[in-house]
Amino acid sequence: MMAPGSQPNQETWRGRRVLVTGGVGFIGSHVVDALVSRGAEVRVLDNLQAGREENLRQVREAIDLRIGDLRDPQAVDAAVRGCEIVYHIGANASVPASVEDREYDFKTNTLGTYHVADAAVRYDVHRIVQASTAAVYGPPQYTPVDEQHPLMPISPYGGSKLAAERLLSAYAHTFEFELFCVRIFNTYGPRQPRYVAYDLMMKLARDPRRLEVLGSGNQQRDYCYISDMVAALMIAGSRPIERVEVANISGGRTTSIRELVALILETLGLRDTEVVYGLPSWKGDIDVLSGDIRRFCSFGWQPEVPIEEGLRRMAIDLGLLPSEER
Repeated sequence: MMAPGSQPNQETWRGRRVLVTGGVGFIGSHVVDALVSRGAEVRVLDNLQAGREENLRQVREAIDLRIGDLRDPQAVDAAVRGCEIVYHIGANASVPASVEDREYDFKTNTLGTYHVADAAVRYDVHRIVQASTAAVYGPPQYTPVDEQHPLMPISPYGGSKLAAERLLSAYAHTFEFELFCVRIFNTYGPRQPRYVAYDLMMKLARDPRRLEVLGSGNQQRDYCYISDMVAALMIAGSRPIERVEVANISGGRTTSIRELVALILETLGLRDTEVVYGLPSWKGDIDVLSGDIRRFCSFGWQPEVPIEEGLRRMAIDLGLLPSEER
């Protein structure tokens, strides 16, 4: 195991048997890439609802891909069997979807997590890294939000993810496995299939003359580029902990939607775009998501990619800028 605060290296992961639920999706597929590059033996469980197999094209021959659903206890049992570490990233990760299909959200995020935890007990899993969310905090009573902030989610998504956190923590204490619960703020970058930065860029790709934006534009978010997120998750899977650890991961810089729009327009070289604010946002949306990341930074991690550079890389990946500008 690593010394506290040190960065994980190749030997930390070589030969480790790791399951990544949701490993075909945006964050999950990048985690799979990182684990394979470090020599881990990687298994993936995914129902392909939100991710694309194309995301794993570079590592497809090196992994064990299982097509299955977190709601299916047999599929989860078979995937967990033989693994030492589980990155539990699979989930419904959409607030609007949690409002529209509450049963799917609950069964995927909460019941699915129970299936993972129960299988982890049966097969002596050493550690679970749970990808949770800043939505468990609800509207902030102060900012930036630290891990001691009251937990008062206002969407079915936030509620189901908080229930998953509590269940895993109880199981970790009862059955003595390790749990590292990471509360993720906004992540962006290549392979992202939706959400603010991606949605704005794709709207501009369709019509660079006019951009319609949900809300007033004064909403604030804390964006973390995908490579920084993966670096943090590698630490969460390998650093020594006592039993249960909870920590925020974000980019450490609060940006309003208006500022984000201006940065994207600058990135794409658009100067005459009409920007229209005020479209209705969705139920359960939180106006301010700003994370205090001092706890995770104490583990030897720092976000390295500023949002200007991250947006440029994302635009190149989407084909909106020529690759030679990178």
